[in-house]
Amino acid sequence: MPAPSALRVALLGCGVVGTQVARLLIEQADDLASRVGARLDLVGIAVRDITAPRDAIIDPALLTEDARALVERADIVIEVIGGIEPARTLLLHAIASGASVVTANKALLAEDGPTLYRAADEAGVDVYYEAAVAGAIPIVRPIRESLTGDRIQRVLGIVNGTTNYVLDQMTTHGLAFDEAVAQAQELGYAEADPTADVEGFDAAAKAAILASLAFHTRVTISDVQREGITKITADDVAWAKQTGHVIKLLAICEATEAGVSARVHPALVPLDHPLAGVRGAFNAVFIEAEAAGELMFYGRGAGGAPTASAVLGDVVSVARHRVLGGKGPAESHYAGLPIAAPATSRTRYQMRLAVSDRPGVLAQVAQVVSATGVSIEAVRQVALPDQDSRATSVGSDGSTVALLVITTHHAAESALAQTVAAIADLDAVQDVMSVLRVEGS
Repeated sequence: MPAPSALRVALLGCGVVGTQVARLLIEQADDLASRVGARLDLVGIAVRDITAPRDAIIDPALLTEDARALVERADIVIEVIGGIEPARTLLLHAIASGASVVTANKALLAEDGPTLYRAADEAGVDVYYEAAVAGAIPIVRPIRESLTGDRIQRVLGIVNGTTNYVLDQMTTHGLAFDEAVAQAQELGYAEADPTADVEGFDAAAKAAILASLAFHTRVTISDVQREGITKITADDVAWAKQTGHVIKLLAICEATEAGVSARVHPALVPLDHPLAGVRGAFNAVFIEAEAAGELMFYGRGAGGAPTASAVLGDVVSVARHRVLGGKGPAESHYAGLPIAAPATSRTRYQMRLAVSDRPGVLAQVAQVVSATGVSIEAVRQVALPDQDSRATSVGSDGSTVALLVITTHHAAESALAQTVAAIADLDAVQDVMSVLRVEGS
């Protein structure tokens, strides 16, 4: 069968990303045709309201509110509307109609990606989703294709630009959490309701996708241990700096003896680790592989143009397959590893305690830590409690308060949690002021 001279492209969604995708398809039509071997004709854009104001690049004649009919006449369907429904139904219908699919929908892939992958495999079409994780940064393809001959051991990622911007502003300018979030909203980095970002839901969806790819095991968002950054204070940030760290919201995926562990939480990252230098709204993914060693992928993780760049890269790939024959890699879930319980994750803790400044307190704390099977790596005592806004100069027993900063060695999450609870019960401990995990070392 002769190769097609043109391929019909349908676009679902015309928000910030969708508009930039349409712009690239229109403005770079000749270049894209040369790369693909056939023209990419944008045949329609499905929107909820065709009367809403649009960028001048969007031809009103392309707009339709009948998304189902649109996907039925497309060779390639690009989905950038987000959410679970109607995206899932529309993409499954597109696949059943013989179209290849390109999506940026992390929420759908993290919740029900296997349904799409299975349908596409049966139909002999592609599902590509580079833009679903870390925007313009090429990370899905390297894991799915470039590193497929290697064994990935661990993935550490700053995969949410909003939270990285907030934490960076708290670190570099001393802003309070609420002030940094408000600034992010003013600049367009955060939504009016920033919950999905600051509570870690967005990063958790991406962690599920990364873990699934890296360890050839189906991981859903419900399998990801999640903690956001809403409890991080200016004091936490300041003390992190004093101990040679910076706080980042990390997506951490690793293969352990108990199975695949996927978690998202704020963590102290040593200043000499590559992820510590990721500033502003940028993203980065750090991979540790058996043969390749350490790899770092860095760039803009959000925004219309960067995300559209990733989308168009996928469009060119699936279009080439339709022109030349063949298809991209199918879902790899052969390993079928169990999902490790959160309590089995191994990490390090740094605890900041307000304690009575009297002889023997440090020995009491050390004894409690030892009894739970956790070992202490370092202890720092500071007798100037007014350096921390949540410390008081006089404890409940009338003694002067000192600050203890305790860093542990690696231990199971369950043992570390028991340690914190046991320390909090000590009479000499006035307050467990902060507990943060330490990663990247």
